[in-house]
Amino acid sequence: MIQLPQYLLDVCRLSVSYGKVEAVRDVSLHVDRGQIVTIIGPNGAGKTTLLSALMGTLPSHGEVFYDGAALAGTEIEDRVERGLCLVPEKRELFADMPVADNLLLGAYTRRHDAAHVRRSFELVYDRFPRLKERRGQLAGTLSGGERQMLALGRALMGEPRLLMLDEPSLGLAPLIVREIFQIISSLRELGVSILLVEQNARAALETADYGYVLETGEISLEGKASDLIHDARVTATYLGGHD
Repeated sequence: MIQLPQYLLDVCRLSVSYGKVEAVRDVSLHVDRGQIVTIIGPNGAGKTTLLSALMGTLPSHGEVFYDGAALAGTEIEDRVERGLCLVPEKRELFADMPVADNLLLGAYTRRHDAAHVRRSFELVYDRFPRLKERRGQLAGTLSGGERQMLALGRALMGEPRLLMLDEPSLGLAPLIVREIFQIISSLRELGVSILLVEQNARAALETADYGYVLETGEISLEGKASDLIHDARVTATYLGGHD
């Protein structure tokens, strides 16, 4: 019987520097299969830097294991092919291209398998009916919530096993934020594990299984999300001072 590695993502003492400034210092965390893990913390704490390092867009020191294999020296495209995907804070959509073409770019690593790409479109349109309605519409003309759905849909086109989300609620109205977090929670059904960086600490902790608090580049607190949401310091600092 083949034994799976303990965690899908295992980060050990990861550090990231910009010149002489250490933005992330000795961070260790893990994400289990089928788990939603969130990283909360103030602006400038190093959350986006951490995700960028995990994706391979920033150099780092330390060890990162994905599905039991070290990621050191692995190119970004290879990480994507292995099921590691980042939805960046700014979404980075192609505004002058239709919704369908933006989605198609997400299936780039499987572009030679037409049947596979077709199934991916069906899956995304089933989960995001609004994208199907607007598939011929230019991405730049979508609402903020629809653009976030498109960013998520494009990521799902690549069939990720670990989806890293950077501030998915940024700039969205409260009603749309609720909808986006419901969608994120529902991705478990697809067997997708999620590492979620989010300023909206309450929404993140209500959605996640486990959480980390990142402050000035270091993990200051961690635990079950259901425990952190009632932690006195987390409540006072990130949840508006009340449960």
